[in-house]
Amino acid sequence: QVQVVESGGGLVQAGGSLRLSCTASGLNFGSYDMGWFRQAPGVEREEVSCINWSGTYTYYDDSVKGRFTISRDNAKKTQYLQMNSLKPEDTGMYYCAIFPYGCSDSSKVDDAYWGQGTQVTVSS
Repeated sequence: QVQVVESGGGLVQAGGSLRLSCTASGLNFGSYDMGWFRQAPGVEREEVSCINWSGTYTYYDDSVKGRFTISRDNAKKTQYLQMNSLKPEDTGMYYCAIFPYGCSDSSKVDDAYWGQGTQVTVSS
């Protein structure tokens, strides 16, 4: 059974930083692309970032480019999302997702293994 667990969320002032972590068990961690989605109240879940299995490819939504950095350590079976220069509009529940068919899978939302989410709140 695949289990995905996020950590690292919290309350931070605008301009501050947080680092989210995601671990997974029940699969060969280093073989999967993975990433982060977020969801604010009343808003559809949106993709934030994705990283391929080897860390050689990354994707960022335009809203976070230059502020967020995705990375992974396959030996530690952990991926990270470093979030700098946080804005109030970054507030939401952040979900780690593992994509069996890759970052480019057009159905990856339906195909993914999901964590329970970690709350990020940025105050102005």
